[in-house]
Amino acid sequence: MSIKQNPGRAGRDLYAAALPDFRNLGVVLRILLLVNILALVAVLLRNDEVGRVGGEILDMAVRVEFPLILSIALLFLLQPLLRRLPGPSGVAAVGGLVLAVAVFNQSLLAPLGDGSLLRPLFWSMAAAACVLAYFRQRGTARLPALAEARLMALTARIRPHFLFNSLNGVLGVLRANPRRAEEGLEELADLFRALMQENRDLVPLADEITLCERYLNLERLRLGERLDVRWNRDPRADEALVPPLFLQPLVENAVYHGIEPGAGPGTVSITIQRRGPQVLIEIANPVLDPLRHHAGNRMALDNIRERLMLFYDLEATLDTEHRADAYCVRIRLPFRCER
Repeated sequence: MSIKQNPGRAGRDLYAAALPDFRNLGVVLRILLLVNILALVAVLLRNDEVGRVGGEILDMAVRVEFPLILSIALLFLLQPLLRRLPGPSGVAAVGGLVLAVAVFNQSLLAPLGDGSLLRPLFWSMAAAACVLAYFRQRGTARLPALAEARLMALTARIRPHFLFNSLNGVLGVLRANPRRAEEGLEELADLFRALMQENRDLVPLADEITLCERYLNLERLRLGERLDVRWNRDPRADEALVPPLFLQPLVENAVYHGIEPGAGPGTVSITIQRRGPQVLIEIANPVLDPLRHHAGNRMALDNIRERLMLFYDLEATLDTEHRADAYCVRIRLPFRCER
C-alpha cells in the first residue's frame, strides 16, 4: 500500500495564493506594523511643524487603530471563505471589507454627509493596496526559498546507509523467517515510493506517522530488541496538515544517534498531542555520544526549522533540550486540516 502524499487543495502552496493567511500570527503582526508605518509617514509628510507632530500622531492613532484592528478581526473570521475565492475575487472582497470598515468608522467620528468621507476611503484603499502588494511581493520573493526547501527535503530524506542496512536486515531474516523478509521488502518499497514523490504540498500528519512506522519496522529487522519505540499519540492530531518528510528525518536521527551506537536496548519516545489550535510533537532518545549527536543533528534540525518557517511563519517553533541522559526535539505547529 502506498502512502498518499497529496491532500489536495487544502495543502496548496501557502505563498502561491493571491491573499495571505489572515489567521497567521506573522501576517497579522506585519499588517499592524506596515499600516502604522504608512500612517506615520503620512503624518510626517503633511506636517512641517515639529511642535504639532505629537498631536497629529495621536489623532492618527484615534482614526487608524480602531478600523485597522476591526479589519484584521473580520479578515481573521472570514479567512475560510476568502481562501475559497479565486485571486481577483479575493482581492476585491478584501477591498470591499476595508471600505465598509472605513465607512463605519467615519460614521462614528463624523456625519457621513459632511464631505469628510473621501479622504479616509482613499487612505484605506491605499493602505490595503500597499499591504496586499507587500504580501504578494513577499510571496513571490520566497518562492525560490520554498523550492530550495523542497529540494532540501529530497536530499535529506534518508541516509544512504539506511538502504544497505535495510537490505542486510532482510537478508538476515530471509532463511529463518521468509515471510518477515518479504514484508520487509514490501515496506522498503512503499517507503521509497513515498519518498520519491514530488512532495510539493502539506500532507496529513497521519501519513507522516505511517511513514515513520514503516521506517521503524525496517530498523527493527537490524536492531531487533535494541530498538524500543514508545508512541503517545493523540488521534485528534491525525488530520493536521504538515510539511512532507519533516517527521521521519527526526525519528531517523533519534535512532541513528540514540540507539545504533549502543550495545544495549534503548527507547525512542514519540509524543504527538493536540492542544486546542496547536499540535505538539516531542521526540526523545538516549544520548550516547554528546559530541557526535550535536554535530550530526544540527543540519537536519536547521533544514526542518527553515521549512517550518516557510510554511507557518511565526506560528511554528522547533526547540531542542539536551539533558544528561536524553535529547529532546519539540515542535509546535498550528492545527490546520482540509476542512
